[in-house]
Amino acid sequence: MRRRDRFVFCAEAIYESQAENSEIKGHYLNAAAGTCEEMIKRAVFARELGVPNVMHDYLTGGFTANTTLAHYCRDNGLLLHIHRAMHAVIDRPKNHGMHFRVLAKALHMSGADHIHSGTVVGKLEGERKMTLGFVDLLRDDFIEKDRARSIFFTQD
Repeated sequence: MRRRDRFVFCAEAIYESQAENSEIKGHYLNAAAGTCEEMIKRAVFARELGVPNVMHDYLTGGFTANTTLAHYCRDNGLLLHIHRAMHAVIDRPKNHGMHFRVLAKALHMSGADHIHSGTVVGKLEGERKMTLGFVDLLRDDFIEKDRARSIFFTQD
């Protein structure tokens, strides 16, 4: 099934399900593509279908592409969900790489509305205090230093 057909299939399923039980449903249509131009085309098509959310895989797409898509989404009433496909290659190794907190803050600054931050259980498992620490970094305007949550300085 081609991408446009998948987008239509998902949109129809969302609307059919909502009509059946009056509950709001959602699905993040993946706008990630090989070029920024193609990503925008995908976001435009999602918007034309009336789907309020699009998704971007930031590591495979890149931060510049993420910011480009974020600007389009913000200007056109779409929510941009950031997926973290391939993140473990960067933030899981103990001897190199960078913590997901750094990636999450960069994504937040580049315009992400919603970031797939993981959980303290399951496949995206992380240490509880540390995971909640970077979730707070994304959510709150002011964060007090708290070494137990791996927040090493007060941030405003």
